[in-house]
Amino acid sequence: MNNSERNPLLLLDNSSMMSVLNEGTFECLNLTFEEATHFLEVHEEDDILRCFSDSAIETIIFDYLGATKRNFEYKRIRNMRVGQDAIVFKLYITPSETQPVIQADDGVEAKKVQNVYVYCQHLRRVK
Repeated sequence: MNNSERNPLLLLDNSSMMSVLNEGTFECLNLTFEEATHFLEVHEEDDILRCFSDSAIETIIFDYLGATKRNFEYKRIRNMRVGQDAIVFKLYITPSETQPVIQADDGVEAKKVQNVYVYCQHLRRVK
C-alpha cells in the first residue's frame, strides 16, 4: 500500500511524540520489542515516515531490535490523522551508579556516565 491509499506509519521518539499530540483522542499501548519489529516488517518502506533525527534511535531499531535496515523518509509531522498509527521509541536515561573507567586502544580513558534504556509504544489517533 502506498501513502496515497492510507496514512503512513509514523516512527516517533520522545520529543516528536509530544509534537503530534496537538489535537484529538489517542490510544497508547506498550509494545514488546518483537511486536515493534513485526509492526515495522509488515509495512513497506514507502509506507513509513521517520519523524525524528536522532541517529541513536535508528541504531536501536536496526541493531538491537533486529528490524531489516531500510532508509525511511524523514518528515516533521505536527498532527496525526484519525486512524493513523505510530511506533514510539521512548528513551529513558539514568545516571550510572557505577562509573568505571576503561582504557581505549589508543591509551585515552573513557568513563561510563549514564545508562540508556528504550521501550516501545503503539500510538493511534482514534478521534
